Amino acid sequence: MGDSGQLTSSAAEVYDAFFVPALFAEWAPRVVAEARLHPGMRVLDVACGTGVLTLEAATAIAPTGNAIGVDLNPRMLGVARRKAPQLEWQEAPAEALPFQANSFDAVLSQFGLMFFADKEAAVAEMWRVLRPGARLVIAVWDALDENPGYLAMTSLLARLFGDSVASLLKAPYSLGDPDRIRALLRASGVAPPEVRRAQGEAKFPSIRAWVHADVRGWTLEAMLDDAAVERLVSEAERELRRFVSSDGSVRFAHPALVASASKS
Repeated sequence: MGDSGQLTSSAAEVYDAFFVPALFAEWAPRVVAEARLHPGMRVLDVACGTGVLTLEAATAIAPTGNAIGVDLNPRMLGVARRKAPQLEWQEAPAEALPFQANSFDAVLSQFGLMFFADKEAAVAEMWRVLRPGARLVIAVWDALDENPGYLAMTSLLARLFGDSVASLLKAPYSLGDPDRIRALLRASGVAPPEVRRAQGEAKFPSIRAWVHADVRGWTLEAMLDDAAVERLVSEAERELRRFVSSDGSVRFAHPALVASASKS
């Protein structure tokens, strides 16, 4: 993740325990499929977080492949290393990848591009380290207007705590425009990419778990104290109950944009 997505150690653990199964796990096999991975490949996962996509890629390229996860956040990497010490994890910015040109058979990035300090430079770096014939696959969340749960949650945060707090939760949806993604990749030197919208679903055990993930597993942690969190839970249980299933779990549509390109 880029600077605006940095987490504390405890937040990284909450992120892995709550956000990964709720939002990210379903996308890892889809991104791997888009990359057309097979055994023996060398694959790089940029902004790997706690490693859900890196692990999926490692399975696809086993037993002879090599999957490497790179992230700027050492706390995220600490969780990833504990989960999979057999894999290679490196701390580095996406804008300056510590690898030679033409050294990977696929480069993947799942829900990290929105947070990079220099998005164009980061994509150019991903393209640089790809071998000819290799594929780049980048996933970003669709626009906030297409994500009803987080559209409602950010509106609630703005009403309760102001726009500055709500804006932190809007950041993940800042690249939810196919034309903008195409323009960004082309400006970075990427061959004309294919960008498609893919449907997904967010799944949390409860409203409280959803709020806990958003606050304690994200940069809202520094903005809301325990009393504010309890106020948010109470209001969310009333205002967001349309997203609650009969068993108390929370589900809502959470689509993404998946961009892919092959290097000639």
